[in-house]
Order: sequence, then C-alpha cells, then structure tokens
Amino acid sequence: MIVACASRRITIPELLRAWLLVYVGNVVGALGTAALVFLSGQYAFGGGAVGKTALVIAATKSSLPTVPLFFLAVLCSVLVCLAVWMSFGARSVTDKVVAIVPPISAFVAAGFEHSIANLYLLPYALAVKAWAGPEFWTAIGQSSASYPTITPGAAFHNILVATVGNLVGGSLMVGVVYWFVYLRRRS
Repeated sequence: MIVACASRRITIPELLRAWLLVYVGNVVGALGTAALVFLSGQYAFGGGAVGKTALVIAATKSSLPTVPLFFLAVLCSVLVCLAVWMSFGARSVTDKVVAIVPPISAFVAAGFEHSIANLYLLPYALAVKAWAGPEFWTAIGQSSASYPTITPGAAFHNILVATVGNLVGGSLMVGVVYWFVYLRRRS
C-alpha cells in the first residue's frame, strides 16, 4: 500500500484508513484467538510446559527496552515484507507457501518483534498469569507472582513500539525503497 501511496494511486488518508481497519481487524482476531486458546486449557498441556513457555517468552518480550524493541520490529517487518514480495513471484499455492516459510521462520528464530503476533501472545500470557488455576502453578513449580514483568502496561508498550517499528520497517525500508528503485517516474 505504501507503494500505491508513493505512486499517488491512493492518498495518505486512504492509506491510514486502510491501515487502521486492518489493524483493528488484527486486534479483534488476535484477542479472540488468545481467549479461545486460553479457554481450551492448552496452557496446561505437557504438565504446564505450554503455558510456562508462553509466560517465559512473554516476560522476555514485555521487558525489552524501547530502542532494541523498535529495531527488532523494524527487522521483523523487513523479513515479513520479503516473504510477501517472494510470494508474488510464486505461481502456485505450494510455491507461495515454500517462498514465505524461510523469511517467516527467520524472524521467529531471530526473536524479532511482530506486533500482530504479540497481540496474540502477550494477552494469552496475561490470561494464563491471571486466570490459570492453582494446579497449573503447582505443575510448573511456580506462582503467578513469579512473573511480575508481564503486566498490561508492559504488553501495551511492547505492542505500541513493535507496531511503529513494523510500520517503519515495512513502509520505509521495503515499500519506499522498492518504489524508488523500480516504480518511481523518471523525468
């Protein structure tokens, strides 16, 4: 969409409106999925290993300082956009799946920050921390008080900074660069 905006095929207000609608849809979808997964009791699987892993990852994400978090989000968006661009070159659904797996796997393995993924994981971990029963905490040998860094405020900070970093990475480092190199009008 940033390429279309840079090419003056859509206006900035149209771009922002589309981004807002997509973001709100992602918020609803991520929170709904987090609620459904929590209600399924999946956090108790493996003697609580699934829930404990979610808590550990969420504690790490929610304690990231602003500057590293921002740049981890920028890097994430570069890889996500690379996956999208690579999928455009694919001819079949199988080719598209094969094309997107390496960059997506790379951002996950590298620990980069994706705001939409975090919109699921952080609320899910907050739900586990707040509402998992005593049997879960006994199974993992800890208490909800042992995860003090997972707070709604810390989750909001992560999601906000990651969103800005994702926008910068996807828009400026990929979209604008591709537009400048390939699509801008030359005099």
